[in-house]
Amino acid sequence: MGDGPLGYVSSMADDAELLMYDIDGSRAHVLMLEARRIIPRRDAGRILAALSRAEAGVPAGRAEDIHEALEAAVVRGAGRESGGRMHTGRSRNDQVALDMRMKVRDDTNAICGMALDLAGALVGVASAHKRTAMPLYTHMQQAQPGLLSHYMISQADALLRDEERLSGSYARTNKSPLGAGPAGGTAIPVDRAMVARLLGFDGIVENSLDAAGSRDFAAEYVSVLAIMMANLSRLAEDMVVWSTSEFGFVELADEFASPSSVMPQKKNPDVLELTRGRAGRVLGDLVAVISSYKGLASGYGRDLQEAKGAVFSATRIASGALPVLGSLVSTARFDRARMLEAAESGGITALDVSDALVRAGVPFRTTHGIAGSLSRLAHEAGVPVTGVGIREAGIAARGTGVDPRAVLGAARSATVEASLRARASAGSAGYSAQAGMVSSRRREIAARKRRLAVRSRRVAAAVSAMRKRARR
Repeated sequence: MGDGPLGYVSSMADDAELLMYDIDGSRAHVLMLEARRIIPRRDAGRILAALSRAEAGVPAGRAEDIHEALEAAVVRGAGRESGGRMHTGRSRNDQVALDMRMKVRDDTNAICGMALDLAGALVGVASAHKRTAMPLYTHMQQAQPGLLSHYMISQADALLRDEERLSGSYARTNKSPLGAGPAGGTAIPVDRAMVARLLGFDGIVENSLDAAGSRDFAAEYVSVLAIMMANLSRLAEDMVVWSTSEFGFVELADEFASPSSVMPQKKNPDVLELTRGRAGRVLGDLVAVISSYKGLASGYGRDLQEAKGAVFSATRIASGALPVLGSLVSTARFDRARMLEAAESGGITALDVSDALVRAGVPFRTTHGIAGSLSRLAHEAGVPVTGVGIREAGIAARGTGVDPRAVLGAARSATVEASLRARASAGSAGYSAQAGMVSSRRREIAARKRRLAVRSRRVAAAVSAMRKRARR
């Protein structure tokens, strides 16, 4: 069944994504070796030429991983005398750590951009629905009147926190481990700082044992993706529920749903359901990454090889979910009338009755009891709170010393429209807060995109300059 010991230990199936990073890391290492006069210029030129040819791919042969396969290709292309010098002053341990950090920093920047794009799409929907009333829920029960814009901004804010966490992790990832050797450094006088500069790193992971054997940067990266996917899963769940005939709040564009195999009337929200399911897979990837080193003694262990596939898996899932959800929410059709009908159908403004009485000087705990009693009476009568009469107001106010006419006035004024107009707290779901929140989120997204572009360009420019130097 298996391929023997080599097949068991090989990571070639995962390593294809690391080939260019291994080539660039090797280029920078060879440029440093030549600059420090550790290897002759002629040998460096032959190695660099062989590395350029390797961009088209390298045969796996009997190699355990991409690093061994690349070195074998360089030795074949440059000759053993020259090619055999490429690995001078480094270990596969710090080489693997370097490739992983380069891969994770690029993926971090890419996913930050996707997260900001999705946040922008959510804010775009919010801007179009600043007066679309709907129920807000707690415990999946109607809680207060709100606005669709308020909901969308809440989802954008969660994504902005995810992007902030990723950007924070970037600073800890963007440090070079190369030159740390297998664990304790090397007697070869390598210039670790030079390699870091050539590859666009902000510095080095100084301690050699930490540099070669740590994977907490990968665990942090995947942990943020797991949090992000959990947030996206909640968005997906809301949209699944809202798309049901019982709710009828939203209709998904046809490309984001599929028909039933036997029931032609159905429109299944497959994209949303898969988002929920794949959030669980990223959580599993996080467990896999942390488990790969949680019981590992200090220094490198082959266990760390197993972290690679989990990191790549989490990246693929998150980078697939973010853009497709952006398109889904941008093309969804929201039923304003149905949302308003749902908001007006029950006792959702009971808190507004309480607030009105508080503003009249009645203690909150007293108003809470009155509003609760009034809501129960309205439910028994089959009318909204605004439809109760003086009798129900008198019953609700009994024993409180509050004038039933004041209770009736508070109830009659507690419409969804009035509720949304009356919200006064910062960041509330009322009309007055929406325009400010939409504009501030747009400014924040634009500012973060500018910072991300600077960060990405800095790395790209360094690597591009290093490649040009290698060709020269």
